Amino acid sequence: MYGVGARRVTGLMSAEQPSFATVGEAEIAACYDLMRQLRPHLAALDEFIARWRRQSAEGYRILALWGADGGKSGPRALAGYRITENLVHGKFLYVDDLVADQTERGRGYGAQLLDRLKTEGRAQGCAKLVLDTSLDNYLAHRFYFRQGLLAQALRFNIPL
Repeated sequence: MYGVGARRVTGLMSAEQPSFATVGEAEIAACYDLMRQLRPHLAALDEFIARWRRQSAEGYRILALWGADGGKSGPRALAGYRITENLVHGKFLYVDDLVADQTERGRGYGAQLLDRLKTEGRAQGCAKLVLDTSLDNYLAHRFYFRQGLLAQALRFNIPL
């Protein structure tokens, strides 16, 4: 089952290099502060963990980049994603969440996460990596364009 326990997905890392791991029960609480930088509406740790558990049961995973301190100071960056399929894209990797700690931006962590996600998507037989971002998130738009992503749709929604 995805999302249970940490699974190291990198090779040998030096003491200075960050490492990647899929987040499990033991690590999820350490991701809350960073996820709140992206999702400030998550008002409480318990709510975040409950949502993560429900989504994990449906295939959602969080890949975190941990610092050389073994995660004592929390993740430097993280990406929440799922493998899914629809008639528009076929089988694809959807990135729900992508955030680098605001104090760590500019160090290439977001690009490293996207590279890992592309590798994971290819390994899972996905045709594409897809993500959404708000129309006013210009810094993210620039980052995604630099990473080779193209804007190809406009999403509409309405509260129910």
